[in-house]
Amino acid sequence: MQVREQVVHDEVEPCPYLEGEQARMPLRWQFRGLAPQEFDRCLDAGDRRVGRMLYRTACPSCTACEPIRIPVDQFRPTRSQKRVWKRNADLKVETGPASFSEEKLALYNRHKIERGLSRNEQEMTRRGYEGWFLQSCARTVEMRYTLGDKLVAVGILDLGTRDSSSVYFYFDPDESRRSLGTFSVLMEVAWLRQGGGRYHYLGLYVERCAHLVYKASYFPHERRIDGAWRPFAEAGHP
Repeated sequence: MQVREQVVHDEVEPCPYLEGEQARMPLRWQFRGLAPQEFDRCLDAGDRRVGRMLYRTACPSCTACEPIRIPVDQFRPTRSQKRVWKRNADLKVETGPASFSEEKLALYNRHKIERGLSRNEQEMTRRGYEGWFLQSCARTVEMRYTLGDKLVAVGILDLGTRDSSSVYFYFDPDESRRSLGTFSVLMEVAWLRQGGGRYHYLGLYVERCAHLVYKASYFPHERRIDGAWRPFAEAGHP
């Protein structure tokens, strides 16, 4: 019987989201590409992808990380989110296979460093970009956001049969007034809904992490808590 995966890293480390906490996220190398139905099941179980590996949190003393997903046929944007949609009506959005370019790498590094998201201020290399995003065990696509001839943002998505997962989104820091992070979620949800999809996964929600709290502003949504998905119809109300 062919082995599908193998744990290649499993250590307790400082938490990347909460100061003073410890994290454990075993990385499971995938020896083969996952069928779309398999990937849907992995997302439902709380898995995330990085390169050809899957992981989910298994932290020793903290359960702050909650996988979060949006049922796309039920989602209704707020007034503020509708304004963001209108504000970005001048952007062109194209979806296609995820690929590398020097332009994308430069934009990724600007976003990471100028927005203070890099721990060591080191720039990502082509090898790192391809290994992190493009060498995938699932079907991976990208959404390219352009203003005229200028690339202003890129969203990388993994796809199953009925579900999608946001892997990473980066944008031009000079365009911060556009709220492109919000716009990207709205665009991804609309794209999946148009294709008859079911859930769009936003990754991990952590209430006390300033970089992740925005994920709970899309309603209704569901969070995986104690091994089960719980619906949240509005802020603070399951």
